Amino acid sequence: MSSDDDKLAISKIYEESWKYAYKNIIPKDYLDSIEEGRWVATLDICEWQTFVCMDNGKYIGTSSFCKSRFEQYPNCGEIISIYFLPEYMGKGYGKELLEAVVSELKTQGYKEIFLWVLDDNIVAKNFYEKQGFLQTDNYIDDNIGGKELREVMYIYKVK
Repeated sequence: MSSDDDKLAISKIYEESWKYAYKNIIPKDYLDSIEEGRWVATLDICEWQTFVCMDNGKYIGTSSFCKSRFEQYPNCGEIISIYFLPEYMGKGYGKELLEAVVSELKTQGYKEIFLWVLDDNIVAKNFYEKQGFLQTDNYIDDNIGGKELREVMYIYKVK
């Protein structure tokens, strides 16, 4: 992401993706309450890097990543997010963006890269598994919109 990027357009990718991908996982009233621009501030976190995916000048996908935010995984790269506008899901853009992020983290010297996936998000889990990520036994229990949810860790060993 460069300083010229449209942060509202990038935040909109998160907003629409959450409402689409999590509609049967996270409570509807919570998803409906997501305000425009909700993720703009997170795009300014200086320890994070963000890539965007464009199609004919339109922001269609984004991924943020960094050195692990978890002290128990100090030597790992972490993919914090990867989201697309719903109409661009399943068209190969996700694979390309994920490959670019993994390549960048590899260039930064990471031998292992991890990410968290909601355990109920079967579509995302299948996607990451097809890209060579392996589910681990590590998890985080979370509460989103008043619902108890589990996030499971997936790891990728750089070749």
